[in-house]
Amino acid sequence: MPSRPEPGKKAPAFSAPAAGGGLKGGAKVTLKDFQGRPLVLYFYPKDDTPGCTRQACALRDGWARISEKAQVLGVSGDSIASHEKFIKKHSLPFPILSDEDHAIASAYGVWVEKSMYGKKHMGIERSTFVIGSDGVISAVFPKVKPDEHLERVLAAL
Repeated sequence: MPSRPEPGKKAPAFSAPAAGGGLKGGAKVTLKDFQGRPLVLYFYPKDDTPGCTRQACALRDGWARISEKAQVLGVSGDSIASHEKFIKKHSLPFPILSDEDHAIASAYGVWVEKSMYGKKHMGIERSTFVIGSDGVISAVFPKVKPDEHLERVLAAL
């Protein structure tokens, strides 16, 4: 598994279907689509779970402050249909990528072994990458807490 890219390194390229943010459900999105504008790429474990919902809604509530500085893309392993429901239910203004094969999470080093109630399983580690307009990572927030996420991202921009 690739290691997590660090600040100063080129962000790994990606291409995946997305929902929301004015995109037709399933439209392919690539890293190159965001060249020339900072990008907040945030990975979260699962649509409509408590922590993931708090994190997404904080970005929504801070949208006026964050959208003037950067584009935001969420990423999880959920399907486009799941993302569409999540986006609609919580009025999320940004696109979410469907990474069902975990290729993007693996490239960013956030597809990791986790443990819950003594059982080990693979899953996405809640992490955020701030990518500059030049495609170089400027900040990484591993294991970020949902309630601190927005302010940490804004401070990095």
